[in-house]
Amino acid sequence: MEIKDNELLRQFETTTESGLVSIEYSLQERKIFLTKFCENENSDEEMHQEFIKNVLAMVEERNLKVVPTHLKLIKFFRKNRKYQEMLPPGIKI
Repeated sequence: MEIKDNELLRQFETTTESGLVSIEYSLQERKIFLTKFCENENSDEEMHQEFIKNVLAMVEERNLKVVPTHLKLIKFFRKNRKYQEMLPPGIKI
């Protein structure tokens, strides 16, 4: 899965057969706020999970802390406890 960091639109994106899937973000100091998950016409939940995991791997390489604000991303963090360490101190999900 090829993920592009579109810095102009501030979103991570990938193209699938059913269209564009993206996660919008906002950078502040050493934190990245994941603000919106745009799935468009794509409803493949397994692909969504893989996309989120790949985006978090990219964020981890940059040594950024993650603050998820979109409900789908919050649910992902609750379901996958191993990503809890990427949250900044004081944030519990």
